[in-house]
Amino acid sequence: MLDFHDAYQRKLMTPEAALGQLPRRAVVLLGFFAAQPPALIGALMERARSGLFDELRVYYMHATTATAEAMLRPELMDVVKPYPFYVGENERALIKAGGEHAKKAIFFVPASFSMIPRIIRERLTPDVFLLQVAPMDRAGWFSFGLTGAYSLAGIERSKRIVVEVNANLPRSLGTGLVHISQVDAVIEHASDLQYAASRVAGEVERKIAGHILPMIEDGACVQFGVGGVPDIIAGELRDRKDLGVHSELLGDGLASLIACGAVTNRRKTTDPMRSVFNVAMGSASTYDLINDNPSIECRMADYVNDPRVIGLNDNVVSVNSMIEVDLSGQVNAEYLNEHQYSAAGGQLDFVRGASYSKGGLSFIAASSTAAHGKVSRIVPRLQGPATDPRIETQYIVTEHGLCNLRGLSSDERARGLIEIADPAFRDELTAAARELHLI
Repeated sequence: MLDFHDAYQRKLMTPEAALGQLPRRAVVLLGFFAAQPPALIGALMERARSGLFDELRVYYMHATTATAEAMLRPELMDVVKPYPFYVGENERALIKAGGEHAKKAIFFVPASFSMIPRIIRERLTPDVFLLQVAPMDRAGWFSFGLTGAYSLAGIERSKRIVVEVNANLPRSLGTGLVHISQVDAVIEHASDLQYAASRVAGEVERKIAGHILPMIEDGACVQFGVGGVPDIIAGELRDRKDLGVHSELLGDGLASLIACGAVTNRRKTTDPMRSVFNVAMGSASTYDLINDNPSIECRMADYVNDPRVIGLNDNVVSVNSMIEVDLSGQVNAEYLNEHQYSAAGGQLDFVRGASYSKGGLSFIAASSTAAHGKVSRIVPRLQGPATDPRIETQYIVTEHGLCNLRGLSSDERARGLIEIADPAFRDELTAAARELHLI
């Protein structure tokens, strides 16, 4: 029988030693957000600075502040090639810096979250997978902690697995586990966790939430994205009974519903009695709730975000956001001012999954205007790619109301969307709809 403690001690080493076998042209996969190991990433970038790589291609999703500070730096652009599945403010800053030097700095990989594990399995063979994990248990297992994402696919496909053990990382239960026998090297580094602060919602967000709340009934299985509207909705659902959770993101809003007892998962038709999530981003109280809690399970993106799995639960309610929607019903949630602004993430996964669910509802919500009222979010045609195609979109919600696009003709869609646009833009949108022969 394998002595897990002895195996751990044999594999325990410094970050520098763990990275010593990488070739000069290396492909590295990093974990998602809280699974990104700061000490290993710091050592990796130091090797890049020291001229030990000709090219370092790094695949990852949603950089932490520590990852961005170490890796997304203009002076590393000639060697370090970031291949993110998500573009955030740090990537946008590097894109701008690259443009100033006529260099391509970010190599964005478009994908729905549910497909990223498959992309890794079919397209990548990383030289090493670097991830942060919770301490090993007595049976030799490390928990992925706050992130499932694509970690199992990374373990399957990578030539070498190096884990950074962080004693501060919560131990989640579910399928997010890797065994000491699968690991090539272990380093220990107790770093602070990164928390995600809840956004302060305003009056517009409260009006939007007010249109959605009456449609969420007892027993609904909910998924909330990021933002003020989902946080308000969560705060107002405390009186609901037997809610379920099957969500890509577990944030403070959903965690509060679990903690207060509004979530029981009793009525879920798949994974009953368990809240299922893919990634957790929130406050210390949310992370504490997850720790060693058998009623909360961390699963991988190709399970949690699979529309077919989502649709197995009845009465799914999905709430997400947008940058803009055009008069045909196409939604752009990732592209702004001719640049990649974020990513599709799991939005389309849950829009589609809700449509597969018996009694399912999908809401895409945002204020009717942006830029302090100067720009309408309801537009004649999208400025960028469609995150959600018109044939998938169901409810569009602004502070002026909501419009169920399902089953509407092209002219009914245009008229319905114009009705929930800001009044200052309705005449302009009506004229554009006529010009496009929509009405």
